[in-house]
Amino acid sequence: MDAQSTTEPEAKGAIPAIQRVISVLWPSFLTAGLATVLFFAAFDPKELQLCTSLPEISRLGAYTIGFFLFWLLTASSCALTCYFQRPCNQNRVSRPSIEAEDDDNE
Repeated sequence: MDAQSTTEPEAKGAIPAIQRVISVLWPSFLTAGLATVLFFAAFDPKELQLCTSLPEISRLGAYTIGFFLFWLLTASSCALTCYFQRPCNQNRVSRPSIEAEDDDNE
């Protein structure tokens, strides 16, 4: 193994970190925008404020808070999907198949 291969930060063919971050944030941004539009088309922020004991806030403030909460929710969902897509243990040696064991017994 040469010195150059050990100093490379990422293996060849690996996706750069910024691309992985954007692949989570961009779809969640679009989904949060859609969720905000749909949610506030059905519910008026001023009516929701009457039902809760939240401090006085403008409609625009409620839309902003709603958008960022939806973005947080969808970004978490996208990030967990990416996390669970990875193999569990890449260093584990695979077990020989049952057929190979049967061949040894014969």
